[in-house]
Amino acid sequence: MHSDHDRTFQLRDGRALGYAEYGAPDGFAVVYAHGGLSCRLDIAAAASVAAQNGIRLIAVDRPGVALSDPKPGRRVADWADDIAELRDQLGLHSLAAMGWSMGGQYALALGYALRPAVTRVAVVTGGLPLTDPGRFAQMPPVDRTFIRMSQRVPWLARQCMGFMGLAARYTPGLFVRLAAGGLPAADGAVVRTERPSFAQVSAEALRHPEGHVEDYLAAVQSWGFAPEDVEVPVDVWGGADDSFLNPSWPAELARRIPNATLNVRSGGHFMAHLHWQEIFEAIQR
Repeated sequence: MHSDHDRTFQLRDGRALGYAEYGAPDGFAVVYAHGGLSCRLDIAAAASVAAQNGIRLIAVDRPGVALSDPKPGRRVADWADDIAELRDQLGLHSLAAMGWSMGGQYALALGYALRPAVTRVAVVTGGLPLTDPGRFAQMPPVDRTFIRMSQRVPWLARQCMGFMGLAARYTPGLFVRLAAGGLPAADGAVVRTERPSFAQVSAEALRHPEGHVEDYLAAVQSWGFAPEDVEVPVDVWGGADDSFLNPSWPAELARRIPNATLNVRSGGHFMAHLHWQEIFEAIQR
């Protein structure tokens, strides 16, 4: 699924980096990191609110996902190198970073590695380092399954993800009904009503399953930094009804980041879709 919002940029090592731009073209730049098993399109629903708040949303596909070429063996911290090149290409002197779910650690990587250019970070229903003792066992079952599969039988992980992508592309109505039916009520409502649809986002995201295998392998390695190393101001957003994420994680992440503010609001794992206005106001402070 390609649109007028899509862009690609060639990095110095020859890889393509894909991204989409939403909101105000000349506004305050916010680089966005998508969730797991997703892609740049999962922020498109916030485009109109971003425009109203004077925000230029730059949503980037991680390596191997959708428009971006793979980078096998990557770590979370490596993403900052790609974004530093993109920042130079776009002539951005300052920016904020934002990440949803598995994208949260990638947003923190920018806050850690690209300061002082990065002024603030928003982590929306994001996770903690899985290298912490006992943390893996607290992961959602679907993520634990895909992580183990990616480690032990990556070809099967790619096949499963590819099948999900085909289902999203060719039976979108059924795909959305099944996805929404397996979610808590608050999240199911978002999945059923958002545009672009959950099926469109998933179909685009899962065209190249190998990128998501890389994502899961990176998730269980050291990020390359610790939450305690992030010195820029960080807003940690949690959903009061988020039954996907371990309920202790947002507060724990905020506690570990030196200059963090915890914000718990109504909604589930997709709580941002109910609170874009407040999130965008905070990220421009």
